[in-house]
Amino acid sequence: MIKINQNFLKLKASYLFVDIAQRVVAFQKANPDRRVIKLGIGDVTEPLPEAVLSAFHAGVDEMADRATFRGYGPEQGYPFLRERIALTDFQQRGADISADEIFLSDGSKCDTGNFQELFSLEAKVAVPDPVYPVYVDTNVMGGRTGPYRDGRYEGLVYLECRPDNGYIPDLPEESVDLIYLCFPNNPTGVMATREQLRQFVDLARREKAIILYDAAYCAFIRDESLPHSIYEIPGAREVAIEFRSLSKNAGFTGTRCAYTVVPKGVTAADEEGNEVELHHLWMSRQSRKFNGLSYPVQRAASAVYTEDGQKQVRALTDFYLNNAKLIRRNILRLGFDCVGGDNSPYIWVNMERDSWTAFDLLLNEAGVVSTPGDGFGKCGKGHIRLSAFNSYENVEAAMERIARVL
Repeated sequence: MIKINQNFLKLKASYLFVDIAQRVVAFQKANPDRRVIKLGIGDVTEPLPEAVLSAFHAGVDEMADRATFRGYGPEQGYPFLRERIALTDFQQRGADISADEIFLSDGSKCDTGNFQELFSLEAKVAVPDPVYPVYVDTNVMGGRTGPYRDGRYEGLVYLECRPDNGYIPDLPEESVDLIYLCFPNNPTGVMATREQLRQFVDLARREKAIILYDAAYCAFIRDESLPHSIYEIPGAREVAIEFRSLSKNAGFTGTRCAYTVVPKGVTAADEEGNEVELHHLWMSRQSRKFNGLSYPVQRAASAVYTEDGQKQVRALTDFYLNNAKLIRRNILRLGFDCVGGDNSPYIWVNMERDSWTAFDLLLNEAGVVSTPGDGFGKCGKGHIRLSAFNSYENVEAAMERIARVL
């Protein structure tokens, strides 16, 4: 009989957001007359910006005419979008990134999960704790870890993010090959300074390690002293891969568009010690396992980078940040410590009690869905994550309910 990939059996029995969904369904079935307000999963609620919607329609109309119809597109994506991304997201901020170093995809979750395929199974991997689950789970499935024991997988290096270090991970104390970083962070909402990022870049250059940098929430940064891209840090081009998404800034969670930046010159070694460019390897991987993003979606995404699109996206992220400000203000008023909510749509709350107990309390007594910190790692114990992705009215109502319960 054919055998399975045994590494899949190492995974925890269920996925965090599946557990949450099941508890919410059970609550709604038992309480059909109670309205639930969801501040849990990070899914946007507001419609696509007008500039994006118009371009989307135009792209679909082109597909209806033989003269403008498009079939398979370039593996990396159409130049009209990649050139706008390179200019707006990087070059205008002083980061030396060119259009041919950008690879379009259907999501950052996919790319951050798939990029580990390029590296040896012997690679030593460091992840923050708490952590976005895909970084860990895909390395488990890839075979780089031992079993799951006491809330962690053997073989991974966990960089703890705690109240005493401001939830910013310290540098690893042992030699590592691959370092996952996410800023603004999911789940904590904190943002690293230039100096903090520089320390990781310098470490990676010394150790010849690679940083996988998830910047999916950078559009929410309002403090201009903070870096929007790791490539704003000197030397990062040599050691860092960056992942970006249009899901949260332009409302593409259901439309799907993201991109990964793989600078030419970032290398890893083969078995003989020869340097191999990751740009070449990622191009090989994508051209063999991915057929590209749909043309209408790329047309829609390109509108994000127009003058109108930039204004509308800014208004959209301002909308969610206003919700986050409301959540943060009320949580602090209730006497709980929290971080995030200023340069991020997430607020990380120290509940000083078991995370799932806090989750059940808010769900059953307030009808509000949060995300228990336990699901993001051992250092998430005692915390919950609240998301600002909802209407202002719903967020206001949710905070009134939470105040009554807490």
